[in-house]
Amino acid sequence: MFNLIPLCPCKNSWDLSKKCESDDILNIWKITFQASNFKGNQFLDLLDDDNNIIEPSYIKGGLWLKVFGHSNSLCVCATRAITNHAPIGEYRLRFFPREEFKCPCGRYPIESRHHIFHECGRFNGYWNPRRDSLNYFIMFLAFNPRAFSFPNQII
Repeated sequence: MFNLIPLCPCKNSWDLSKKCESDDILNIWKITFQASNFKGNQFLDLLDDDNNIIEPSYIKGGLWLKVFGHSNSLCVCATRAITNHAPIGEYRLRFFPREEFKCPCGRYPIESRHHIFHECGRFNGYWNPRRDSLNYFIMFLAFNPRAFSFPNQII
């Protein structure tokens, strides 16, 4: 019978290796994302309940997905709103300048994410004064499923 005895079982475990590699990847991502222009100026920073900026995490599904991971359509709308890659006038103005980019409400020349959250009469005024909270952001999207969706999208 052959018994393999690890030299340092606590330091060479598979779980520890995966955790260290994940931590290294997250640290590189955070440095790249926060200390450079890779994030872009269109990214919507949201805060948790303790007023901390939500950062990427792999623990228990992360801080983002567990909030809206139960609904694919909510997750898609949240992703579009956070990255500002939504089918709204601001996006069309950047990528398709020949298309119409004014807000359908008629009160704003460019349909922007800020306008949708704060001023547009087409959407429920649920956006809380604490506009950067993830919980209120998700509630806004839940009450306004068409806010960042394509016009012909089935909801």
